[in-house]
Amino acid sequence: MNVGNWSIAGTLMPVPVSERLDLVAEPVAKALESIDDPVGVVEIDPDLADTAKFCEAYSSPLSASANCVVVSGKRAGEVRYAAALVLATTRADVNNVIRRRLDVRKASFAPMEEAVELTGMAYGGITPIGLPSGWPILIDQAVASAPEVVVGSGIRGSKLLVTGATLAKLPGAEVIDGLAK
Repeated sequence: MNVGNWSIAGTLMPVPVSERLDLVAEPVAKALESIDDPVGVVEIDPDLADTAKFCEAYSSPLSASANCVVVSGKRAGEVRYAAALVLATTRADVNNVIRRRLDVRKASFAPMEEAVELTGMAYGGITPIGLPSGWPILIDQAVASAPEVVVGSGIRGSKLLVTGATLAKLPGAEVIDGLAK
């Protein structure tokens, strides 16, 4: 895929992320070194990083945006973390699917400060690319099957354009049917 021809870019002009590593968080840049697939990046207004605002401002389809959330739960005093990636038109099933996968009594979204500190990424820009090693990356089947998706870049001033197949190949990725509701 020519990185400039992403149909989901709306009014934005994507460039290969390798040409603009200044538009991604440090852990994301490091993780991108091991990805051979095309990944595009678009620079955006940081005030428009929230999915709904981004899609409206830049004419990118909401159905092509994927949100990455950090979830945590405790088991025997140990805090367990995972990232969940679902389409923006759905919600992650934290109380059932993710709770069972983490094998915890109760799972919930990690507090903002904790998620930012642990990932090295900005809140509102957390992406599955470059998360701490050992974290499961739970990807809804609809995301993994998507020919193109918009995800965060680790900062609020840009977005990444990738294929679902690329995300499904990330270290720690697990594609789960029914992760999203």
